[in-house]
Amino acid sequence: MENQEHIVTSFDRDLEAIQAMIMKMGGLVEEGIANAALALEKRDADLAKAVRAGDKAIDELEERVNQEAALILALRQPTAGDLRTVLTVFRLSASLERIGDYAKNIAKRSSVVMQMQPINGTASALRRMARQVELMLKDALDAYIQRDTDLAMDVRERDLEVDQMYTALFREYLTFMMEDPRNITPCMHLHFMAKNIERMGDHVTTIAEQVIYLVDGEYPDDEREKGDRTPHDFGAEG
Repeated sequence: MENQEHIVTSFDRDLEAIQAMIMKMGGLVEEGIANAALALEKRDADLAKAVRAGDKAIDELEERVNQEAALILALRQPTAGDLRTVLTVFRLSASLERIGDYAKNIAKRSSVVMQMQPINGTASALRRMARQVELMLKDALDAYIQRDTDLAMDVRERDLEVDQMYTALFREYLTFMMEDPRNITPCMHLHFMAKNIERMGDHVTTIAEQVIYLVDGEYPDDEREKGDRTPHDFGAEG
């Protein structure tokens, strides 16, 4: 019995350590989202460069999380709910790493767009969209820590707003391009940035759904509503 309690305590301690890494990773990703959008709006090349450099720390944390989670699977042989917790850790770290990649992509394109004539209002609109995703991510991570399925469902539903913002921006870029051919190149870059942010929202939604799976043992069975997907096939960045 004493040995069993020792194993349980060690398992809980291992999970707490991994959870701390997940939260640190999430904080870095939130910062990356905010700074990538701010760098574009303020035309701050140094900040964009810092976002690109910061993605390395996110990648390193994902690797550490996956290594520690794999060790738990090998050494602790968790069952039922504990196994679900470990599997959720794998999936959360993958989603966070991908969101970090999208922030890095935006920072890369920002450096290019900064060399072009700004198009009024577009950078601030992108920043508002990025802020929406950033807040969703914060709530999704809070839902994970608190095991709060109601908050996770709320995050999932809020992705519709991100989709609608993306659609509105896409149409706005088309208008700018038709009005002046000189706008075509910057608007194409801006579109890819908007698409990256929309994809971030999808990954945040995945995190929210993982929280629901973690608590309830199953994923939501309703089809999540999406915004106007007319521009869905108009280019994207993996």
